[in-house]
Amino acid sequence: MNLARRKKTTNSIENLFLQHFGDGRYSASGDLDFLVHLAQYFRPSKPKDANVSIQELLIFLAENPIEKGVFIQYIRQIFTNRKFNRLLSDAGILQDSDFIYEVRKRLFAKVLPYQPERETLEYVLNQVFFMDTDTVWVNKIPKEELYRLLHLLTYSDIFNSSKELSPLSEILNAMGLLSQRMSGRAMENGVIKMVPEYDAFDSPFVAMEKEFLHIEQEIRQSHFITGDNQHYKQFIILHKQCEDYVEKAFGNSSKYGISLKVNQSLLRIRQQLYRLKILMPLLIVNQEVDKIENTIQLGLKLIKYNCFKNNVGKLINESTQLLSYEITQHTARTGEHYITETGREYFQMLKAAMGAGLVVGILCILKVLLGKIETSYFGHAFLYSMNYALGFITIFLMGFALATKQPAMTATTIAKALENGMKKPNKNGEKHSSFAHLFARLFRSQFIAFVGNVIVAFPVSLVGIWLIDLTFHSNIAETKWNKLLTDASPVDSPAIFHAAIAGVFLFLSGIISGSVSNRNKHQQVYYRIQEHPFLKITFGIEKTRNFAKWIENNWAGVISNFWFGVFMGSTASVGAFLGLNLDIRHITFVSGNLALGLYGAHFTVTTWMLFWGILGVAVIGFVNFAVSFSLSLGLALRSRNIPLTEIRFLNKAIWRYFKRNPSAFFFPVKVK
Repeated sequence: MNLARRKKTTNSIENLFLQHFGDGRYSASGDLDFLVHLAQYFRPSKPKDANVSIQELLIFLAENPIEKGVFIQYIRQIFTNRKFNRLLSDAGILQDSDFIYEVRKRLFAKVLPYQPERETLEYVLNQVFFMDTDTVWVNKIPKEELYRLLHLLTYSDIFNSSKELSPLSEILNAMGLLSQRMSGRAMENGVIKMVPEYDAFDSPFVAMEKEFLHIEQEIRQSHFITGDNQHYKQFIILHKQCEDYVEKAFGNSSKYGISLKVNQSLLRIRQQLYRLKILMPLLIVNQEVDKIENTIQLGLKLIKYNCFKNNVGKLINESTQLLSYEITQHTARTGEHYITETGREYFQMLKAAMGAGLVVGILCILKVLLGKIETSYFGHAFLYSMNYALGFITIFLMGFALATKQPAMTATTIAKALENGMKKPNKNGEKHSSFAHLFARLFRSQFIAFVGNVIVAFPVSLVGIWLIDLTFHSNIAETKWNKLLTDASPVDSPAIFHAAIAGVFLFLSGIISGSVSNRNKHQQVYYRIQEHPFLKITFGIEKTRNFAKWIENNWAGVISNFWFGVFMGSTASVGAFLGLNLDIRHITFVSGNLALGLYGAHFTVTTWMLFWGILGVAVIGFVNFAVSFSLSLGLALRSRNIPLTEIRFLNKAIWRYFKRNPSAFFFPVKVK
């Protein structure tokens, strides 16, 4: 039974040999066709779930010495004298500090893969293991089977020669190239500026490069080194110092800010350090079995690096994580002022929200007046944008609170509470209890801000349009009242979709605020202004310092509010130009427009129109909050490497706290 079963299992492998090497007349061939089909034969349809074995091939080679000889000759012809040092030094490592260019290059390579010279090992791997999942199933092949395969192929290991083009020489060349590149990149001005603590010390990268030269010299003579080698031990110490150098630079980003270019440079050094950390153990032989093990590991690493060299997701994730952290750190510091705790803070928020409602009520009237100007789509986009932008900047500078600006600014504060809660659960083991308490504070702050905005924006708009009518005998909303009321209805217009667009813009305004703050910090804008000789001579040292301080505290907010106004004011005009139904709906502006619409209709509207208009204000406010907060929280969680699966536990923690203390979500209470 076993013999029959064995004959059946080897039949496919035998057919593969017959197809490529001839029926009974085996001859070596230099093309890759056989290897491609052999890999295809073993490649499972679902690599992650499959159990992979090359037992069929091993049995066939063991039972057929002639075919085995041809296969050995074929493999040697394919793999002998193949260069692969650039694969080890370059694959999967950033090649350019320009993030956009790197992404474009990898995306293009996904569609039309780069094909290296035919003489390189990378060309062979490109042809044979061309799918991203190939490294998954190859690594599932049992080590014992790989040992047997090397034995059947009569291949000893990579340590039998250090001559040019030998595997050992290629590893050394790759590692030398990596160490040289790191030494040069670490000397760039943008990188050095991130670690002033190292100014008085020699570069650990240069020292590590010199130490590697000693290691390379010894290996080229004796073909390997042991773990007791003094140069190896010193190399490990210096490598750790280089890692500390990079981590210190990343850590200092909160002090000095960081640009995308410097971030990419540091990320590239980190990737190169990690690659050296992976390659160095391949040169260490403490006992004879290590030679075979290191040989197998080298092969697996080469396949892995080649499969992942065009990975776009990992590039975007690594490149943007620190920047998103720095951007959200700014919004976290700003957002702490938007979350109330005591009754005094609660009513201060109400007062600030009422101030914002006053400004928005005036903006609603101005927008109706600007709409009467006959101009192009671009003209209206400009006028509306300036109306919104100047209004939002006024709200910001006067310390007022526009309700839906809170979620984008407070989500990071929430993420910090979540991060701390995961590290330090409470005495009952609830790691998200602090998050639930903070969310309740945020929710009631948002609630009172909504109330303050709406209860003032509505009467201000109503009184304003009445005064204009009384003074100039003109009801400015008489021709637009139907549109003003219909736009507030969630059933008669796409108000929910338009409210979601406004939520996205609220999120973007938070991103812009953090980005501007990070950029100015990295470029030392405030210090430059403070020490500007012309400003100090003209205005004096004290006034110049105060101006620099004002810029530091307010400039990011001014810019983000300006662009938020541009987004809000230009969306409808851009949509009309493109023939798309695009617009924005913001709770405070909708409440003001509701007042204008009612006055324009002389308060003669149907009950249902009034009902849907009032309900629309609440629905639009909820969508504004939900979209902007969700996007901001997602970015904040990502910047701290907190998995999105935690959201499920957050909801449970919030619900538990709501059942215990529902009033805490609407009014300030003393939490025991």
